[in-house]
Amino acid sequence: MKYECAHCGIPLRFYEPGRLFLKKDGDAAWSMFDYEHVEEADKWLKSSDAKMAGIGKKGAVLPEKAASFEEMVYLFEQKEAVELIESGELISYLQPIVDLRDDSIYGYESLLRTPANDKQISPGVLFSTAAKTGLHSKLDQRAREAAIRARKDQIAGNVKSFINFLPSTIYNPEFCLRHTFQVVEKYDIDPSNLVFEVVETEKIIDVLHLKKVLAVYQREGMKVALDDVGAGFSTLDMLSSLRPDYVKLDRSYISYCDQNQENQTFLNEALRIADSLGITLLAEGIERQEELDYCHASGIPLAQGYLIGKPAAEAAIPEGFSLS
Repeated sequence: MKYECAHCGIPLRFYEPGRLFLKKDGDAAWSMFDYEHVEEADKWLKSSDAKMAGIGKKGAVLPEKAASFEEMVYLFEQKEAVELIESGELISYLQPIVDLRDDSIYGYESLLRTPANDKQISPGVLFSTAAKTGLHSKLDQRAREAAIRARKDQIAGNVKSFINFLPSTIYNPEFCLRHTFQVVEKYDIDPSNLVFEVVETEKIIDVLHLKKVLAVYQREGMKVALDDVGAGFSTLDMLSSLRPDYVKLDRSYISYCDQNQENQTFLNEALRIADSLGITLLAEGIERQEELDYCHASGIPLAQGYLIGKPAAEAAIPEGFSLS
């Protein structure tokens, strides 16, 4: 249950159980009302008792926690971010992913951005605001929809679209992903050209839940990828259980891989495991030509990074590469 703030229109949600603090205009004292269920709070707010409570039957009290006030201030300050999330007026920038086997464009990763004609809000602020206002699932859904729209407008043929998502925002895959699949159908996108990419892979605790989410995507004919995979996640048992189509290697193992022996050892092991499971590897975060050359020589098929191309509003083709 939620109410809209009379001043800014931001929806305020009541979680149960809890405590309401109310203050009459011109009165220094507060009224306190404890409730066990949101229905009880709603009923009391609409009752004559609430209108006539004054300082309240339970005595005058001050709020025990300053955090509630701080959260309200945060809401006011981040009003633009909340409005953007609620409205869905978000766009995707596209960063190229290349195939080192034939120097072709393999795909583009979609990265969330705000429209250029609006106040610029960073993706970090959007996700931080969403986490603190209960809008994390909605923002994740909005981001997926923006990426699918970008695919329709900018990317043609069999070039892949890599779309980020947070498994923690998908509580019930069968229900929570229904909207995404409807958007795919709405824009007439070939599901086989979509790669849904798990972000914050190293933070995954509930592997069984993640496996269920990936299975729902794959059942719909889409591909799945694990992002930022490092040594702690690249075990044969784990990857064998999840069966991703792609694994994106953590930037820390790509940085100076042409010089760092430990990084080279990790990349060789990742190649061995990926080959045994039929997984396609992608080296991300490439910023130096030497890193790109090493990945190419070692047999890593896909690459991404600022050296190749930065995220942009349009699907650019990097120098030295072409559409296959």
